[in-house]
Amino acid sequence: MKRFHSLSEVRNELAAGNTSCRQLVEYYLGNIERQQHLNAFLEVWADEARAQADAVDAKLAAGTAGPLAGMVIGLKDVLAYAGHSLQSSSLMLDGFKSLFTGTAVQRLLDADAILIGRQNCDEFAMGGSNETSFFGPARNAADPERVPGGSSGGSAVAVQADMCLASIGSDTGGSVRQPAAFCGVIGLKPTYSRISRYGLVAFASSFDQIGPITRSVQDAALLLEVMAGPDGMDSTASQREVPAYSQQLTPAPHYRIGYIADAINNEGLNPEIKSALETQLDILRGQGHVVEAVEFPYLDFMIPTYYILTTAEASSNLGRFDGVKYGYRAPDATDLESLYKKSRSQGFGAEVQRRILLGTFVLSANYYDAYYTKAQRVRRLIKDKTDELLRQFDFLVLPTTPTTAFKIGEKQDPVSMYLADIFTVQASLAGVPAISVPVGEDANGLPIGLQVMAGEFREAELLAFASVLTEEVLA
Repeated sequence: MKRFHSLSEVRNELAAGNTSCRQLVEYYLGNIERQQHLNAFLEVWADEARAQADAVDAKLAAGTAGPLAGMVIGLKDVLAYAGHSLQSSSLMLDGFKSLFTGTAVQRLLDADAILIGRQNCDEFAMGGSNETSFFGPARNAADPERVPGGSSGGSAVAVQADMCLASIGSDTGGSVRQPAAFCGVIGLKPTYSRISRYGLVAFASSFDQIGPITRSVQDAALLLEVMAGPDGMDSTASQREVPAYSQQLTPAPHYRIGYIADAINNEGLNPEIKSALETQLDILRGQGHVVEAVEFPYLDFMIPTYYILTTAEASSNLGRFDGVKYGYRAPDATDLESLYKKSRSQGFGAEVQRRILLGTFVLSANYYDAYYTKAQRVRRLIKDKTDELLRQFDFLVLPTTPTTAFKIGEKQDPVSMYLADIFTVQASLAGVPAISVPVGEDANGLPIGLQVMAGEFREAELLAFASVLTEEVLA
């Protein structure tokens, strides 16, 4: 069976009778089996996927199939699906099965998507390389000795290596966009609140957002359209009406595009990524778009601000994992205090423990104002400046990552790992939508990603513009 790049290609083959949903599932199951060394999937729901495929085939024959009929999807291991294991790639949730299905996942099922399995990720979505997973790192299909990015690493690899047509990940500070860049696929972080977080294991609640990883902008638009919208189970979900994103992919003839000069001239930026980005900007100028450099004075403050705030929220959110109610319980505990201490020290990995400790520190009475309160003020400055720029320009363009995929085990220093998020955390701090699209490869054949940001709830324009960029790359 040929490799499909979009659901529209799949639907054409289904309509022509050249394949069936059942055959698609068998094809993807075969690819998963052959590429187990990439460690993308933690669990494959083979029999369920076959049963779902048969049901969707019957609906297609009857003319009652939903908009995602024929789309085989994998779920990052932070999304609740009733009766299925949910571990956040951590020993702490060993043996836990979800008691309910999250809103976004339920909307996928209602639209006749076929769910094929749960995918590897950094533990509790904390990491930028998929190396913090209790189950070991996922591996980049372009070079299995390199990381796929994180935290949605397994989800990006699964799409990259044709193990499913699309994946659903989560993005707190770049966890959909960065692995998409490393794996040469498309990753979308919607506006904060666009998709309900009900059923998403919480890392940092004022940042977390569910987002799709796909091979086409059209599929990203369709998945957003299906998952977005108000939800009575999540009071932070936006009440705004959901546009028909998949029907609004026609770009405007001319855009005003800003690029952050300090990002392109950053000394840590890989020269090949800089060249690819400058080439793309030249192409856009040649098409008649206005392309101008902009100043963003807070670039150096974004990483500290992000990590102060997210670790603070993580320390609060992860307090619920105590060895008492569910998940891992230390077998050698002797009393209640030792149960808490041993369960958490044994159940959480080193990076999660580090972030809990950092977060607890910045929230402590003596340091709350010095760190947490100050970081909240800086976040407001970053948001206000970003919003100001996005009123002057239709889009802001910058690299997704400072380097291409690095080797597994290469970054031992946590600070150097945190600095790899320098270009993705801006959209997260500001709560605006951003997308990473592939723009070629470096000399080693490793994918390069370009990131585009738009104003709040302007996903329709963002996706239309992204479709232009991907057409150039895939042409």
